[in-house]
Formats: sequence, structure tokens, C-alpha cells
Amino acid sequence: MGAKLSRRDRIKKGIRKRLSGSTERPRLSVYRSNKGIYAQIIDDLTGKTIVSASSLSKDFVAAEGTKSDQSVAVGKLVAQKAIAAGIKDVVFDRNGYLYHGRVKSLAEGAREGGLNF
Repeated sequence: MGAKLSRRDRIKKGIRKRLSGSTERPRLSVYRSNKGIYAQIIDDLTGKTIVSASSLSKDFVAAEGTKSDQSVAVGKLVAQKAIAAGIKDVVFDRNGYLYHGRVKSLAEGAREGGLNF
């Protein structure tokens, strides 16, 4: 394992100690890769993913522009799906990433879409 990956894993474990999604307020988890960004809304009590969205999924209409622009669009898409599923309030899990760049863009897009966190 590289130094950056193990550092992110340490941060992630610290975050997950304090943060858990419930049925009333599920967890919005973000994963960032070099090519895409992924978001899931997870109920940790049952261990099930309720809603998911990705910049590489078929239902995502590719937003022109930078990866940050795509992150905003994914945030809006996951918010739209969550509201359709009856979810309004979530807990944001940045998954060990810094709240900066694409992660911040996704969070802002989800807030614009109507999610509260």
C-alpha cells in the first residue's frame, strides 16, 4: 500500500467511528477515482444501499466540462433520486478525502438538489 492510501484509510476509520447512517438520516458516501465520482446513500442499520449515482452510470447525462462540473451533476442526480425515495436529510461521509475540489462540488450539487446536511 502506498503512503497516501494508508493515510486515507486511517482518516476514513476515524470518520466512520463518529459517523453512522440511520433509517431517518442515512449516510451519503462519496468515492472518487481518477476517471469518475460515485455517491451512495446507505442505511447502516440494515447495511443496504438505498440510492446510488455515478458519473459513469448509464442514467447519468454526461455534463460537458471539467470533472468538478460532472461532480456537481452527480450530486444533483443523487439528490433527485433520494428525494424520489423519500429521503431529505443525510449525513455526509467524505470517505477520507479532503473536503475540497470534486468532493466539495458533489456536496454542493447535492445541497442544490435539495438534500440537507
